Amino acid sequence: MDYRHRISEIIEQKRDVFILASDKIWDYAETRHEEYKSAEYLCNTLEAEGFQVEKRAGDIETAFIGSYGSGKPVVAILGEFDALFGLSQKSGSLQKEPIMQDGNGHGCGHNLLGTGALAAAVGLRYYMEENNIPGTVRYYGCPAEEGGGGKGFMARKGLFDDVDFALTWHPADMNMVMSMSFLATNQVYFRFKGKSSHAAASPHLGRSAMDAVELMNVGANYLREHIIQDARLHYAITNTGGFSPNVVQPEAEVLYKIRAPKTPQVEEIYQRVCDIARGAALMTETELEIEFDAGSSNVIPNTTLEEVMHDNFTKLGIPTYDEQEMKFAQNIRTTLTEAEKSHIFLPQLKDKVLADFLASYVPNAGQLYGSSDVGDVSWITPTAQCFVSTSAVGTSPHSWQMVTQGKASIAHKGMLHAGKVIAATAFEIMQNPDLIEKAKTELREILGDSQYVCPIPSYVKPSPIKKGRNVD
Repeated sequence: MDYRHRISEIIEQKRDVFILASDKIWDYAETRHEEYKSAEYLCNTLEAEGFQVEKRAGDIETAFIGSYGSGKPVVAILGEFDALFGLSQKSGSLQKEPIMQDGNGHGCGHNLLGTGALAAAVGLRYYMEENNIPGTVRYYGCPAEEGGGGKGFMARKGLFDDVDFALTWHPADMNMVMSMSFLATNQVYFRFKGKSSHAAASPHLGRSAMDAVELMNVGANYLREHIIQDARLHYAITNTGGFSPNVVQPEAEVLYKIRAPKTPQVEEIYQRVCDIARGAALMTETELEIEFDAGSSNVIPNTTLEEVMHDNFTKLGIPTYDEQEMKFAQNIRTTLTEAEKSHIFLPQLKDKVLADFLASYVPNAGQLYGSSDVGDVSWITPTAQCFVSTSAVGTSPHSWQMVTQGKASIAHKGMLHAGKVIAATAFEIMQNPDLIEKAKTELREILGDSQYVCPIPSYVKPSPIKKGRNVD
C-alpha cells in the first residue's frame, strides 16, 4: 500500500481523537505562556499514543517535546496552541458574539495548527512502527507564538540543535506550500514614571507619564517616514495611568512591536525607537524603563523540503466540501466587507467561497508581511511549512470570523489534511538521506557566514503578557 494512503488511513482512524483535542484547545483559549490546560491535554494525548513526553522543555512552563523512535534522522513537527486576547467568540455564529467580554479566542487557528501537527506526528509514528522504520519523530509543543517568542526561547536552550529537518503548517483560506520570508520582530515595553498631582489646583507640580507615552507615539509616527518600506511599527497602550482626568497620571506604559525583513534591521529601528522614548521622558521630566519582552527571527525558506511537501500535497489532493459546508462558508462571507473579500493572497480565489485548488509552487516567492517564531527554527535546521484551507475565502486572521469557524467541519477537514501532508512529507524525507543533506547544504549556502543568534537577550525570561492595571 502506498505510504500516503496508509498514513491517511491511520489519521482518519483517529480523527475523533484529533477533533476532540482541537475543540478542547479552542475552548481553553489560553494566551501566551499560560497555555497550561492546552499543553497538558496535548501531553496526555501524546502519551496515550506511545510518545515519551518531556514536559517543561527548556525550563519553559508550557513547552514540551513528545518523542517516538530512536536515532537518526530526527524530524521536528512543530505545533502551536496559544490564543489571542480580546477575540472571545461563539462558535458557528454569523455575528460578533463574545462568549466572555474581553475574553480570549483562537483568532489565528492555533487550536487547529497544534492538533494538525499532532495528527502528523501520530500518523507517522504508527507508520514507522508498522514498517520498522528507523529514526525519531518529535512533536514540539511550542507555546507563545503570538508575540511571546516561544520557539526563540526553545532555540536559545538548544532544543532544535540535533534536529535534521522541521515541518509545520498554518490554517488559512487557501492551499499552498509556503516559500516566503516572514518579518523579524522585537517586542518591547516602554514604561514611564512621573508624579501625580491635582490636575486643576496644582498641575505644575505633576509630571505626566501619559504625556510621555503620547509624545513617544507621536515621535514614532514621524519615524515611520524614515524607515524602510517593508518595516512596521505597532503599539498598544497597556497602562494609561488611571481613569481620573483630574489626576496627573504618574505612570503609563506602551508595548511596541517592531518588524522588518531582517533581524539587524529590526535592531537598528529598535534603537531609534528607544531614542524617541528617551526624548519623550526628557520632555516630560519622567523616568523611563525599557523592558525587552520577546522577539523572532525572519523565516528562511528551504526549496529542497518545499518541493517534497508540494509533491505530497499534490498527490494527496485537497479537502472537499459538501453543500452544507459551502453554505456555511458563503454565510460567513456575507459578514465580510468588500475590502476584506478582496484582500486575498491568491488572485485565483476571487469570487470563490472555499479554496478548491492547490496553488502552484513558486520558490522564494517574496516577503510575507506577518511574523512567526518558526523563523528561529529555520535558522537552525531546514524547515518547510504549508497553508491548508480551514476557513471561508477572505477570512482575516485575528478576526472574530476566524474564531467562529474554528470548530466547523471545514476547519476539521483542513486540520486533518494538514496532518496527512506533513506526515507523508516527513516520511519521504526520512527515507532519503541525500535529500536531508541537500536541504542542509541549501541552508548553509543561504546563511553563508551568518550564524543564528537568538533575538531575545539572554536575561529575558518567558512570561505572560503584562497587562496594565486598567486594561485587565
